[in-house]
Amino acid sequence: MTAATASAFDALRSQLDSAAARFADGPDALEGLLRGIVDDVDRAVHEPLEIFPVCHHSPASGMAMARRLREKQPAVVYLELCEDLAPLLTELRQCHLPVALQAFASDIDGFPAAWAPLSVIAPITEASAEYQAIAYALETPGVELVLVDRSSDHVFQWDNRTGTGSEERGEQAELHGDAVGVQVGDLRPRFADLEEHLLRNGRVRHWSEWWHQYVELPLAGADHDTYRQALFLIGALFRRLAPGDAHRAVVDEDRERYMWTRIRQHLAASGTDPARSLYVCGAAHAASRVQEFGLHGTDSFTITARTDTTWQYGLIPSSHTAIEAQFALAPGSVSIAATQWAKLIKRSKVTPFRLAGQAGTKASSRARKTAAAPAPAGPSAIADHLSGFLQQPPVLDPLDAAELMDWSVGIVRAARTAGYLASTADAIAVFETSILLAGIRDRAKPTPYDFLDSAVTCLEKDMVPGRRNVTRLVEIMMGGDRVGRVGYKALPPLARDVHDRLAPLNLPLDKRGVKRALLDIANRPELSPCSDLLWMLRCLMPPEAVRPIMGERRLGEHSIQESWDLALGTHQRALIELGYQGVTVEQVLEQRLRRTAYAPQATAAEVLSTVEDALVFLRSGRLADELGARALDVLAHERTVDTAPEVLHRIRRLLAYYRTHEPVLPPWIESFVKAGYAHYCTLLPGAFTNEEATARQVAAMLGFLFNLESVAVSLGCDRTQMEIALAQAHPEDADKLALLWAAQVHLGRLTRTDLRRRCDSLLNNPLTLPAYPRYISGFVHALEPVPSLVDFVVEAISTAFARLPDPVLLPWLPLLITGLRAGASDLAPLLVREAARVFPGRLDALDAFTPPWLATAVPSSSSRRTTGGQGGLALLAEHPAACDAVADLLGCAGPRATEAAGGSPLLARHLDTATAAAALLNA
Repeated sequence: MTAATASAFDALRSQLDSAAARFADGPDALEGLLRGIVDDVDRAVHEPLEIFPVCHHSPASGMAMARRLREKQPAVVYLELCEDLAPLLTELRQCHLPVALQAFASDIDGFPAAWAPLSVIAPITEASAEYQAIAYALETPGVELVLVDRSSDHVFQWDNRTGTGSEERGEQAELHGDAVGVQVGDLRPRFADLEEHLLRNGRVRHWSEWWHQYVELPLAGADHDTYRQALFLIGALFRRLAPGDAHRAVVDEDRERYMWTRIRQHLAASGTDPARSLYVCGAAHAASRVQEFGLHGTDSFTITARTDTTWQYGLIPSSHTAIEAQFALAPGSVSIAATQWAKLIKRSKVTPFRLAGQAGTKASSRARKTAAAPAPAGPSAIADHLSGFLQQPPVLDPLDAAELMDWSVGIVRAARTAGYLASTADAIAVFETSILLAGIRDRAKPTPYDFLDSAVTCLEKDMVPGRRNVTRLVEIMMGGDRVGRVGYKALPPLARDVHDRLAPLNLPLDKRGVKRALLDIANRPELSPCSDLLWMLRCLMPPEAVRPIMGERRLGEHSIQESWDLALGTHQRALIELGYQGVTVEQVLEQRLRRTAYAPQATAAEVLSTVEDALVFLRSGRLADELGARALDVLAHERTVDTAPEVLHRIRRLLAYYRTHEPVLPPWIESFVKAGYAHYCTLLPGAFTNEEATARQVAAMLGFLFNLESVAVSLGCDRTQMEIALAQAHPEDADKLALLWAAQVHLGRLTRTDLRRRCDSLLNNPLTLPAYPRYISGFVHALEPVPSLVDFVVEAISTAFARLPDPVLLPWLPLLITGLRAGASDLAPLLVREAARVFPGRLDALDAFTPPWLATAVPSSSSRRTTGGQGGLALLAEHPAACDAVADLLGCAGPRATEAAGGSPLLARHLDTATAAAALLNA
């Protein structure tokens, strides 16, 4: 650097030294900081490769970029953006801005598994400087665009995250999800005291408002040199006043080393003249002090290799709200920037660059066909433009009064439409209050933020009459939240396949909003594939994207008419990310089912659910057999009974499906029944005594053993194993003891008479009376394995209502209702039907009603015995036709011996057999 160029900023240095001596203890206190800032500006200005500093989503940066590109016409543009996103830039022509470039990885290798999935997004808006650079390079032949920032893989290599968090966001803010955002020109002070000082003295509430007032508006009409030096100064100030997060400072410096290394490598490989190149980066990175800075920097930085993670790339829709939420900007700031950009285009003589054929934009009529070589010129002297810019007073735009009046009239009109009682006087009040607020805050002209405050002050009432308050009305009037859309040709193959397959519905599914689809499959069979696809999308996408209104899909059942609410355009990002995982929806669903089934923590119930989904949605017997074998393996290694209820319900449905749709059962389900029978017989004694096992889980185990006993025995299982397991069960809990009694009744080891006698003894014993409701709960759960006990359960509950004292009954009633609803909702219909059969249906008949179990006492078995032929077999003697019919059925037709006085001598000799049969029939 020569002496002449080194003295360009001497005047500025002198002013800063004087300020340091006046406001600090002496010139040495701030000399290092202030001189260092000027040195950073001086260094960036004299770099042979022109550096163009920008701020993200800044209209002033975008207009300055467009102006400089048309003046210089560089042959190479180096852009601060992840280098692996370069192939996506040409797809921007198919999109409606704003959109975001995305790198996505679900199967990671080299990163902690808890980080998956990995996602990096870079939003692009029309008012951003990076879009101007991209449009210029793509629309001008002979211009090369080189992305020089770290790759998406390096973003996570340099990340020191320890966990993930989430915040409550609106619908549009969720467009970016949990992705890591990267942007060109992240310019914000990292020194909290500095930001607080700027906001307090600037009389603003948010950093975006301060930037708009004190940087954006003054630089909107500045010349190229003034713009560059001002951004260099701000970037240097924020970089030098950035204490606290040491890791972020290290990452920023490594990014600068990375970018300058890539630039020097490209210049050396291509032989490009640096004078015909332009380096676009954030202002904070432009004022860099690393040794690798510049074309003459050192080459000591080594770029590490990427991991083996497979990255997928695509475009996703973005919105102003999503950008604000991603980068902690003030609500409405990006919309205000878009409005400011439109104003600059009208007032400026510079035509911005636009991609030809892009939705929502018009190609520039001044687009150049070739990149013209710049005229040779000698080195120009560097002048100090900062001193004059920092000292000039703000200029009031004469057009602001008319604009402010339009705003005031517009917000009053919108407020009246929304239900507010607003008039012309309110418009005048908003206008005058905006000017008053601007004057109080030492501003030359009211900003959109001043107008928002004045509108709320003058128009907002105690309550909002409609859906939108005044703040939301102002945001809509200022441009609202613009939501981007990815074009059909830029979608991944899976997303395009979905739109093609749903074309018979004749709905604009690419647009935002909810679309109602009516499928009359019975009369239009060609809509059946659409129904199949929608049910698969229902499993893979958010619930709001594909929501069935009418119709259902279950094992062996299909609806003949369906109604759907479809919002694929609103949830375009989810559909695009689905395309990163496969080519078709069927492939992605199969992958997810396999991933769920083969997860290390998968349970038998979860694997059985994947089997059911494979049959319902994919209709793949091959996949179902494979997942069924996996369910068998998982069941064999389970040592708990937590999922026994779900296993029972799913295996019942699968058995019913295979019995009605297949000639024979698949081998895996036969093996599952056999293994499950032995498995639950082994765990049953311990589950009865284990305090962690609930009565519902034990009832499900018994239901598996009892309901599937015929299948298991036919496949070679031994019923003795179940009997031994029940004999070894010694429960202590009342509900489990009731389950054991019900199981013994099912096996014939306990009669109903004995069961009633035990329940009566519980009610008659004051010590066991308080625990009687728990016995009832056990009997209710026993309906799962022994549904034939439903009449006894109704009898037991009725007896409890009749005989339990109020201190025991009243606290138990809420528990009974909540228990039935939570754990036995499928058993409640059994009880209701049985109660409806037993109890009278009319109120006037209730007083004279006597329950069947109290109507007549059952005679004892001894009273029915007969010792002679006089009374025991009189009924058979009086009605011989029944015996003759049975004899004919058994092939024993012939003359029947009769006895004058009574009965068959065979029955008389073996009276115990007849007595036992009678007792069994009357039980």
